[in-house]
Amino acid sequence: MSSNARHVPVMLQRCLDMLAPALAEPGAVVVDCTLGAGGHSEALLKRFPEVRLVALDRDPTALKLAGERLAPYGDRATLVRAVYHELPEVLERLGIPRVQGVLFDLGVSSMQLDEADRGFAYAQDAPLDMRMDQTTGISAAEVLNTYPPGELVRILRAYGEEKQAKRIVSAVVREREKEPFSNSARLVELIRDALPQAAKRTGGNPAKRTFQALRIEVNAELASVEQAIPAAVAALAVGGRIAVLSYQSLEDRIVKSVFAAGATSTAPPGLPVVPEQYQPRLKLLTRGAELPTEEEVAENRRAAPARLRGAERIREDIP
Repeated sequence: MSSNARHVPVMLQRCLDMLAPALAEPGAVVVDCTLGAGGHSEALLKRFPEVRLVALDRDPTALKLAGERLAPYGDRATLVRAVYHELPEVLERLGIPRVQGVLFDLGVSSMQLDEADRGFAYAQDAPLDMRMDQTTGISAAEVLNTYPPGELVRILRAYGEEKQAKRIVSAVVREREKEPFSNSARLVELIRDALPQAAKRTGGNPAKRTFQALRIEVNAELASVEQAIPAAVAALAVGGRIAVLSYQSLEDRIVKSVFAAGATSTAPPGLPVVPEQYQPRLKLLTRGAELPTEEEVAENRRAAPARLRGAERIREDIP
């Protein structure tokens, strides 16, 4: 299946509309920090014919496929192999001081979920890898087989919000002593067996939270988001806009907190006039997080957990 056919970009129209006012000027630069299969990038290049796109992804397979998809746009599209928190270095290397738009579509891409041998999806048996860039770092199997029990419990609780973390980890530790984990089906089965009946009745596949936690640990996703969102805000020119799609509460919380801090005055209380350096730098473009429509979820089930937040840069930082 081609990347075009299998990847339906989430909340595409809303993202484009949110960024549109900042991308109207010729020479505007927009950064797609999470290129994936290239759906959002292609739509940005199509809708804004004067815009220059810089797109980042750590996954060489994604860069290759998206590169083929975006080839018709020639030098309007610059694709860079990088993790999104490396945005400042990428822009410096390209000699771009400020950008007019930034888009993040966080989490695992549809393309990675669809590649069975990557081990991201709990619905099919595959090697437990989960690295977005398979040339570096440790796999999910190594995490399961080598981390101390206490550390595994912490990861499942912190990154998967898994209430049954202790039960699952006890079962993992018992099983890995018999034989190290290598494939996803064995882990899914173990989780099903470890959970009490009541826990299996709610929230979809019982392995979902554990798989999310392992993926976040393997790819250091939250640490990357914590650095990337403030870096992207700092890269925006005045009038520039940022749109961020999150798929789980941990990421959304980070985005919300960075945007809220930027949109709040830092002046000490009681000042009759607020000096420029204390004025908010951001204006929020969404009230809370926007959700996909029912129609969109019906058309693309992967849109269901999406949360969209946006902000506009309204002031430079004053040291």
